[in-house]
Amino acid sequence: MSTIRFQALQTVLTRTIPEVKQPSSKISDFYGSKVFDKKKMQDYLPKETFKAVLASIESGSPISREIADQISSAMKAWAMSKGVTHYTHWFQPLTGTTAEKHDSFFEPASDGQAIERFAGDALVQQEPDASSFPNGGIRSTFEARGYTAWDPSSPAFIFGKTLCIPTVFVSYTGEALDYKAPLLKALSVMDKAATEVCHYFDKSIEKVNASLGIEQEYFLVDLALFNARPDLFLTGRALFGHASAKGQQLEDHYFGSIPERVLAYMQDFETEALQLGIPLKTRHNEVAPSQFECAPIYEEINLAIDHNQLLMDLMEKVAKRHNFKVLLHEKPYAGINGSGKHNNWSLITNTGKNLLAPGKTPKNNLMFLTFFVNTIKAVYEHADLLRASIASVSNDHRLGANEAPPAIISIFLGEQLNDVLDEIETSRISKKAKEDSAMWHSIPKIPQILLDNTDRNRTSPFAFTGNKFELRAVGSSANSSSPMTVLNMIVADQLIKFKADVDKLIKKGDKKDVAILTILKKYIKESKNIRFEGNGYSDEWAAEAEKRGLNNIKTTPKALDALVSEKTEKIFEETGVFTKREAHARHEILLEAYYKKLQIEARVIGELVTNVILPAAVKYQTELITNVKGLKDLGLAKDTYASQLEIIERLSKHINFIKSNVEQMVEERKKANVLEDSREKAVAYDEKVKSYFEPIRYHVDKLELLVDDTLWPLPKFRELLFIK
Repeated sequence: MSTIRFQALQTVLTRTIPEVKQPSSKISDFYGSKVFDKKKMQDYLPKETFKAVLASIESGSPISREIADQISSAMKAWAMSKGVTHYTHWFQPLTGTTAEKHDSFFEPASDGQAIERFAGDALVQQEPDASSFPNGGIRSTFEARGYTAWDPSSPAFIFGKTLCIPTVFVSYTGEALDYKAPLLKALSVMDKAATEVCHYFDKSIEKVNASLGIEQEYFLVDLALFNARPDLFLTGRALFGHASAKGQQLEDHYFGSIPERVLAYMQDFETEALQLGIPLKTRHNEVAPSQFECAPIYEEINLAIDHNQLLMDLMEKVAKRHNFKVLLHEKPYAGINGSGKHNNWSLITNTGKNLLAPGKTPKNNLMFLTFFVNTIKAVYEHADLLRASIASVSNDHRLGANEAPPAIISIFLGEQLNDVLDEIETSRISKKAKEDSAMWHSIPKIPQILLDNTDRNRTSPFAFTGNKFELRAVGSSANSSSPMTVLNMIVADQLIKFKADVDKLIKKGDKKDVAILTILKKYIKESKNIRFEGNGYSDEWAAEAEKRGLNNIKTTPKALDALVSEKTEKIFEETGVFTKREAHARHEILLEAYYKKLQIEARVIGELVTNVILPAAVKYQTELITNVKGLKDLGLAKDTYASQLEIIERLSKHINFIKSNVEQMVEERKKANVLEDSREKAVAYDEKVKSYFEPIRYHVDKLELLVDDTLWPLPKFRELLFIK
């Protein structure tokens, strides 16, 4: 095995940098060239058909079979002009990755010839096997039927030689089996609720879209080194590995000069991403060695998430051309920062107004405060559900590890906005004011330079950053649909409640603006406990959060309980985002994923220790024993080989501990495996099986320091992180 390590190192040293060519020096010349966007629809579709598609995209109106046939024919013509031979329904099952089944345009004709055909029914609906994807018991193996259905709001695109059509994925009985379907429901509820609240301020607003910008962090490692680490290959993270002498302590990697080989890779995947309509804008080194980030410009939320899922797939494929492996795991290496996926969320009206941007007039500021305060109230009321939406076995490594937000959901506003809310809470609202201007004295002035006045508190899970909220707790490998479905749903639900509360006061005779401010004042007071401006990493905050009644749910199995609580079932039912059956199925699926991933890690630990680590340690120990015997046979004094004896004893101590604890871990795994209840099994893996991981790792890492470097079988952290 050590031979493989040194072969991998030799391979890395001989790498060359592939030449990367852009289609044009101007990005605008090739941006979106592989997307069947509105411009291409207009070119390929009849005028009335194009209008029907736009109506479907903007208002969700159904598309007739006749229109679908025209669209599919146009898509096929455009795609074939680009050399495309196949099409697929591209969807996002609950595996966490995307899925696709390619079908050819080719069909045999009755005269023995062949034609290229793509009918409307093939565009609108396909039928993959629903039982073969995670379904939480919704479908049995013998009840395999499921459907993918076209999402017109996300444009088709060409990936390789295949036309990809974004779709939702549902069971034969209509339950959602993917991430997209619930997201679209949540966005629809948000649109309606936010638009109705907007009408208090501006009757011309007809639609509100949720907007999202996703910052994607990732690590790169040479493919040869990756393949020489079975733990990285099978689990996405290094289960063993002593910290490199140099890590991130010098703080010299963040925003540093991008290595030439890495830059070529970035330019390559960015070029392909831009052709796919993914508006990548930013690239830079992140904090940890070999860690990087890319970020796009904001988009409508459904499209932004589709683009992020596509981007992760694209990054992996392009990496192979550069002999890299992309690590999207939240914590691939212990001892240095992990990776997240910051979700920057805001609300934009069809008139172009950002509802989370303060205005220049008191009335506009009241509109801003309405959506601002309702968002805070929504997160306060459903903090545990938001925590559940970001829960995973890999994200558990990151949350609260002094590099990412803690598991306690809190909101950071910045000192000035915090003061604004405190001032409103304690102010008196003049209900008898003859002039509207008198009432506005209750609203403090909000600085126009707010963008610079909301400091970036990286310890906050949910922070306001000038004209948006940033959910920083999402893991780098996650599908953002999960937290964004929850966030949009809970804010929509809160806006519905807000409108009902305001309308009650108006009905009682209060002026509209007085009623709005009265309810906002009430919400500010009720949700105050979730606002926190300090250090989220501190022990003092954990104690303070407990006093405030904020939960600190550190592990996934317990965090997921919020998905099936009575409170959550009620909001799911009221908003129509999930049925009770769908929610319980998701709970089951996520628990299953949790314990199965820990099961795999436990098995890999056992195999690596037994077949790779301990044999290397014993081999070195044997060499030392031979050395000691030789020195002893020469008649040399014991102090001549005392150091060797000490190392032999230390090796034995670590070997015995590791062997004993692996055996105990295996027994706990066997006990957990016979449990039938998924939650019990997940908790058993978390508390009984996983508890052995770190002690075993500690002793393996001590062996790494003791064993002759030429015998150590696995590429070391200094090699994984610094050799490019």
